[in-house]
Amino acid sequence: MADGGDARHEPARRYNSPRRAEQATVTRSEVLAAARELFVSNGYAATTVAEIARRARVAVDTVYATVGRKPALLREVLETALSGTDQAVPAGQRDHVARIRAADSARDKITVYANALVQIQSRLAPVYLAMRDAAATDPDSAVLWAEITERRAVNMRDFAADLRTTGELRSDLSDDEVADIVWSMNGAEYWVLLVGDRGWSHQRFGAFLIDAWTRMLLVSP
Repeated sequence: MADGGDARHEPARRYNSPRRAEQATVTRSEVLAAARELFVSNGYAATTVAEIARRARVAVDTVYATVGRKPALLREVLETALSGTDQAVPAGQRDHVARIRAADSARDKITVYANALVQIQSRLAPVYLAMRDAAATDPDSAVLWAEITERRAVNMRDFAADLRTTGELRSDLSDDEVADIVWSMNGAEYWVLLVGDRGWSHQRFGAFLIDAWTRMLLVSP
């Protein structure tokens, strides 16, 4: 060759197909949707990867290749329910968190969070409760449950600290106490009690949280 190169030693070109990547994304979404449906309806322990594959109309090996084994499926189902997207999104990078931090008053911050929570719980609550039940007997689920529980607590302490910057939080409540109050009321169990069992609308639930947290946590105007 004129440049002195040897074609036999040129690295093989990678084949990147946008269509192939798009199909992989669709397949992953279908696998996660099937896993979510079965975990919620049948429970984590009773659901097999083979059943998830049949529901998603793919091979079992495809489930493993696109997401992973059962513990990974449960984690991804939970993370995508939290983010509202096909991928896990860290709390600090979610849109509503940026809007909370940008809000000027404590009431505005609470309003943004409560409204976001309504959207999150409508898709998260069934998955969260399935994970809680699985944690009672499955070690991998128990690890995930403990991790998510602590992560919620850390996020609520960050929320309390952000509220404190407004100067509107009650001085007789510590940030940890504020975080614990919000943590106890933003759980899936609370949502299920009022929306699921008592038939509250999503709007009523959100308005209730705004009113309750404003009354309990902020100084009187």
